[in-house]
Amino acid sequence: MTSPMPHARTDAPDAEGREERRLGFWLTLPAQLLVLFIALFPILMQIYISLTDWSPLDGIPWYRAYELWIGLLNYADLAGDPRFWSALWRTGLVMAICVPVQVLLGLGLAILFVDDFRGKRVLYSTILVPMMVVPAVAGYMFFMLFQSGGPINDLLSMISGQRVTIAWLSDPDLALFAVIVSDIWQWTPLMFLILLAGMVSVPQDQQMAAVLLGASWGRRFRTIVLPRMKTIIIIAVAIRVIENFKVFDNFYIMTGGGPGVATETISIYIYKVTQQELIWGYVAAIALAILIVLSVVSMLAIRKMRKA
Repeated sequence: MTSPMPHARTDAPDAEGREERRLGFWLTLPAQLLVLFIALFPILMQIYISLTDWSPLDGIPWYRAYELWIGLLNYADLAGDPRFWSALWRTGLVMAICVPVQVLLGLGLAILFVDDFRGKRVLYSTILVPMMVVPAVAGYMFFMLFQSGGPINDLLSMISGQRVTIAWLSDPDLALFAVIVSDIWQWTPLMFLILLAGMVSVPQDQQMAAVLLGASWGRRFRTIVLPRMKTIIIIAVAIRVIENFKVFDNFYIMTGGGPGVATETISIYIYKVTQQELIWGYVAAIALAILIVLSVVSMLAIRKMRKA
């Protein structure tokens, strides 16, 4: 006849584990509730304000915004706002130009720096300097560079042999080009840093085996390095796509969104509507729409990473 004691001994660790998990849950519950409140309260408040016509100029506190309830009218206005769609399209254009250029330049620099060479540490530190510059300072630097009498025109004058006085920041097309150059200059080092880390992590034994088998550098890069960097590249692209939606400092300092609205991205548009027009209910609707877009982008990036 089998004794029940072994079952009691095997069940004891499970019971102890359940007790530990229960104790851990109750000990961390206050912190979990605090984190949940910090994450949910701003979103719920934003949804609430977006359904009203509330503004600080109305003289009532935000929690009484229900007195100015308008339902989904802000979202209807948003769908028919040409300035919003123009700012969103311009943000997408900046993203479509900046992100691929930054990834390609960062990948090229990572390929150069994956091997050791003389002066590597000095050049490595120099390349990372733009990323460490405060965006507002970078915006002022490029604002001075692209002045009519600035260094860019002086350099073009030296090359062409005649005086060049291009009004970079006063022309709608050239102003957009100038702010794109500033963004590429500042954030290419971040792409370089991320991609270099991914390239260094590729197993060297596989590359050495490919060398012994006679594979060229290009073939090794396509068949060994790139497939193992796919997740890193997706992460890098997702980071820059999300950050491009939030670009503000250098664009605003260089052009203020002008001339006209030629360089008005979605962040600058939200700032103007918030601080100058004080239509906070409408701004909450815009911010919520952007949050949904960025959430979709993040989910797509996570799905791509899982497949990779």
